[in-house]
Amino acid sequence: MEISLEAIISLLGLFIGGGGGAFFTWRFMRRKAKAEAETAEIDAAKELQDMYQQMLTDAKADREDRKQQLEELRSERDRYKQERNELRDRFDKLEDSLRKMRSEYQNEKKETDRKIDQLSREVEAMRPFQCGDLSCKKRRLVALLEGVDAEQPPPPEPENPEPLAIDDM
Repeated sequence: MEISLEAIISLLGLFIGGGGGAFFTWRFMRRKAKAEAETAEIDAAKELQDMYQQMLTDAKADREDRKQQLEELRSERDRYKQERNELRDRFDKLEDSLRKMRSEYQNEKKETDRKIDQLSREVEAMRPFQCGDLSCKKRRLVALLEGVDAEQPPPPEPENPEPLAIDDM
């Protein structure tokens, strides 16, 4: 088994030409695949960064919308509070007015009751001075109660009345 120079050169040519080319091609392909993988990773990272940027933009816009809604709700709440306070003040005024009217009514009722009591005492005091004889010519119309028919007025007196004696009464 002699190895000749030609055989070594042919083997060397085989390895260098075929194997060496394959080695260099394999190495080149490996670098190319690694570069493509890094490019894909960079693209994915850029897409992820764009997605995060879009999420941040959306979150910021959403936060601004919520701030605006919150301000609107606060202003509406303040308006409702103001209306409630106005209604409460109005109710208090009406309540005071009602209390005052009740007090005035109570005072007027007491005054009216007092006057009625006084008038009924006066009527009771006048009873002895009323004429009980219905045929008396000096009889005067006395109406004690409303709605009760009063007696008819006496006929007109003569122009020269006779003096009354004590026995005539």
